[in-house]
Amino acid sequence: MPQLSDSAPQASTIGELKASGWRSRSVKDELRANAIARIRSGDVLFPGILGYGDTVLPQLEHAVLAGHDVIFLGERGQAKTRMIRGLTGLLDEWMPIVAGSEINDDPYNPISRYAIDLVAEDGDDTAISWVNRDRRFGEKLATPDTSIADLIGEVDPIKVAEGRYLSDELTLHYGLVPRTNRGVFAINELPDLAERIQVGLLNILEERDVQIRGYKVRLPLDVLLVASANPEDYTNRGRMITPLKDRFGAQIRTHYPLDTETEIAIARQEAVLPGVDGAATGDDASESGISVVVPAFMENLVATFTQLARQSSHINQRSGVSVRLTVANLETLVAAATRRALRLGESEAAPRISDLDALIASTAGKIEVEALEEDRDAEVIDHLLRGAVLAVFKSSVEPERIRAIVDEFEGELVANVGDDLPAANYVELVQRSPAMAAAVDGLIDGSDSAGVKASAVELLLEGLHLSKRLNKDTMSGQGGRSSGSATYRGR
Repeated sequence: MPQLSDSAPQASTIGELKASGWRSRSVKDELRANAIARIRSGDVLFPGILGYGDTVLPQLEHAVLAGHDVIFLGERGQAKTRMIRGLTGLLDEWMPIVAGSEINDDPYNPISRYAIDLVAEDGDDTAISWVNRDRRFGEKLATPDTSIADLIGEVDPIKVAEGRYLSDELTLHYGLVPRTNRGVFAINELPDLAERIQVGLLNILEERDVQIRGYKVRLPLDVLLVASANPEDYTNRGRMITPLKDRFGAQIRTHYPLDTETEIAIARQEAVLPGVDGAATGDDASESGISVVVPAFMENLVATFTQLARQSSHINQRSGVSVRLTVANLETLVAAATRRALRLGESEAAPRISDLDALIASTAGKIEVEALEEDRDAEVIDHLLRGAVLAVFKSSVEPERIRAIVDEFEGELVANVGDDLPAANYVELVQRSPAMAAAVDGLIDGSDSAGVKASAVELLLEGLHLSKRLNKDTMSGQGGRSSGSATYRGR
């Protein structure tokens, strides 16, 4: 069935539309046809979705090809909303509707009283307008106070005051679902919708009729219904009525990134990192004049911290640990490095281990500690951070280099670090320590950045301390917390 190109359509009446060769089809047929074309050409159906290539996306593609309504089950921060909104990319660029229609009436098959009467009167001379696919998406966050009027519609008192009878269908003000006719409608956190509203939603989607203020309206809507839910709500609360559950042809379980590489890739894609080459940046990216380099081991540390949080018994796993935690922490580390460079007058910076205290603020609001750990958020976060540092240290530093560094510290070598020290101090330390220099070279992969070298030195020192190979004296700041400065020496 031929469709118009992505350029602005020219037809302005039903007669011209017929002459153009345009054919009407359901929204599910439209999605299926466009998905088939993309798969055949090798194009990506859902760009920007990482880590789901072998798990979630094949199931979603199956659902589209099968013409199924879909419900995504997953904790927060698992790209459910992004995938739902990505479905609009499989719609035709433009869709014709009866001009003036509130519910995207098909010019060939109108369903609202307004459009039916208009087409009956004007025939092929009926004016049409064109709707872009971005406007064919409707979304509602399900809350207990969501009403039938929000989703389906209500009698408009102004239209009644104009002289129409209550029994006149033209007195209706359509809700979100009818206004998304011939499109994709999404309900986030569906189990939170009151059961009586779920019944009304089922009626309009399955039975194709609804009663508004005692007036029965038949609306054969053409809608792809997509929903999201937390597995805990969906399976345990029993707040979703069985007939509505049965409506969904596909139930797709999402998940968090399965490895740190995917976690890092998502963070790079989503994070706003002013001053970092190749990263998404804000409009003020050049204002600081600071070039920030994020070493691979620091990215790995941030991702490892998130993955440890997802495994921790101290964290409420039912609420989930979102990838947004990784994104926010990476942004915070870059901000901490930028702040230090500004204060010290340096033009280049790299995040360090001594910057990790800054992550407490960006982490605390994104995790929920278990009840037994209340009022110990900072302590729990610090414990996880130390675990991440130790894990990255062990995976990044060759064991044979560790002994040589320890021997130098037992020979009276002392190292001072701090989030307020210039990178030159660390470079001087490396120059005095051949063993440290060799280990740093192994970490920074040939980089000549002083900031990166400083970051590598701090990882080595803190890793050795957590491995119980070096002693560490921490300077206390206000409130008894670490000031960010410390001295490492042999045991």
